Amino acid sequence: MDFCALIAYYVGVLPIFIIGACLFGSVSGSFMSLAIDGNILPHAAILAPMSGITDWPFRRAVRRCGGGLVVTEMIASAAVLRDVKSEMRKLRTEAIAEAPLSIQLAGWEPPVMAEAAKICADLGASFIDINMGCPAKKVTGKLSGSALMRDPHLAGAIMAAVVDAVDVPVTLKMRLGWDDDSLNAPQLAKMAENAGIKMLAIHGRTRCQMYNGAADWARIADVVAAVDIPAVANGDITCLDTVQKAIEQSGAAGVMIGRGAQGRPWLLAQAGDFLAGQAVRPTPSIGMRHHLMRAHLDDMLSHYGTAAMRLARKHIAWYAHGLPGAAELRDIANNNTDAAMVFAAVDEFFEALDPSDVAA
Repeated sequence: MDFCALIAYYVGVLPIFIIGACLFGSVSGSFMSLAIDGNILPHAAILAPMSGITDWPFRRAVRRCGGGLVVTEMIASAAVLRDVKSEMRKLRTEAIAEAPLSIQLAGWEPPVMAEAAKICADLGASFIDINMGCPAKKVTGKLSGSALMRDPHLAGAIMAAVVDAVDVPVTLKMRLGWDDDSLNAPQLAKMAENAGIKMLAIHGRTRCQMYNGAADWARIADVVAAVDIPAVANGDITCLDTVQKAIEQSGAAGVMIGRGAQGRPWLLAQAGDFLAGQAVRPTPSIGMRHHLMRAHLDDMLSHYGTAAMRLARKHIAWYAHGLPGAAELRDIANNNTDAAMVFAAVDEFFEALDPSDVAA
């Protein structure tokens, strides 16, 4: 295993692209960096908030691989004020290790959102993100998430309250609109800019599309044109080819990657290298993947205790996806909660693989 590459992926601090530029040459394209209210990010690829996914172990896995800005799972603002254990677990942060870190809040009451934002800022958040994009019925049914796009007055009140409550920059994530008849993202984007929001992330679907169909990156261009603050493209960005297409079609200042990073926490750093015009660090070898997966599972065990192996099942399936023996590994993980047995199965799975099993 290449020692420099292992250190870069595991520690997440060695800029392998500097070494790689000499070995592999540079990627064609212009240099793209991203700053939020003067805060320069490590690169222009951001980890999207995903409920049940972007917990502390997953964010740490992304950072370990060289990721930049990471965003927490959506956190209910009312639950933060009530100190609900399940929600407060999501707020576990290590300000130095995770910086830059964005904590995403969801809610429908401006004063509650403001107070929750203060708590999150005090916990060490680099940024506060307002959720106006979640399409889940349990969220929109409470006039939260993407439902706020149907009520610009309330959306504006929430944005103003959160911006006024904290000293850290506030960002906003939203969709193109509620449905095809109300594509009001450009109007809400301008309202957000006027309220003091410092960056926007736009998922290229409407709420009524949920995750069906294809993300319309070209529609995001309307939002980019409406504001002077950075806007990043989100939705269906799963590889470097889609990174390039999303940027070309939207004119966005960067990308936000969600489902594409599941089982591939290294994709954020590769996208960041690509957007920066640097040599893209290589996809991890079998040995590196084994090491990264074990480290991720170790963090889950530390974070969740006895519940870890049940919660780890989806991650194990994503890491193993497309590789020989993946079905057998999933079967073991899905039917065992004993960490020793699962870890042994993971080790056996990787030891049986050949380097050629990982596609370029």
